[in-house]
Amino acid sequence: MLRSFVQMGVIVAAINAGQAGAAMATGSNTIKLVAFGDSLTAGYGVRPGEAFPVQLEAALRAKGLNVEVVNSGVSGDTASGGLDRFDWAVPEDADAVILELGANDALRGVPPEQTSATLDKLMSKLAERKLPVLLAGMRAPKNWGDDYAGKFDAIFPILAAKHTALLYPFFLDGVVMDRTMNQGDGIHPTGKGVAMIVSRILPKVEELIAKVSNAGSATAAKK
Repeated sequence: MLRSFVQMGVIVAAINAGQAGAAMATGSNTIKLVAFGDSLTAGYGVRPGEAFPVQLEAALRAKGLNVEVVNSGVSGDTASGGLDRFDWAVPEDADAVILELGANDALRGVPPEQTSATLDKLMSKLAERKLPVLLAGMRAPKNWGDDYAGKFDAIFPILAAKHTALLYPFFLDGVVMDRTMNQGDGIHPTGKGVAMIVSRILPKVEELIAKVSNAGSATAAKK
């Protein structure tokens, strides 16, 4: 009989924890997701309502998820620029972060070792704050040569594995080189292009939100 009561208690605790985790995403507790990046995040050249954080938040809420996506993108930012502004760019009440930096490093030919070291420091800072991270990968332009591109492109999967972060391999997947998806500069997506990015990255963002919810469930189970 005692064993039955204990087993029942474990089951009830598990159910309550699961409900607590679900509530974080779908209930009254809003999850604050920070999109921390450069012009691709900030919304360069598109209308305010077409920026990546705005469209992502709308897509998540359409799925019934109570998520606020904070736009912490700065046009022209390199990985080093992101590190310099980290302390004020990622608010203390953030629940998770999408890290999208490195595109400007590649465009400027910053040595991949430097970009990697800087992103490593950023991810270490996020780990210190126990924030789940979705790392958005980038690819180097081919004009720097295959050696540079190979070293640069490898930065993101290596760091994601090191920091046990989620990885979206290429932020511009489905958009790059498509004239119908890009502005006249051939670099920045149009509102339509941003919508494509959101549709493709959305499953990974949902995984990120699940990590936040699971963390909330674990906390609830301990109480």
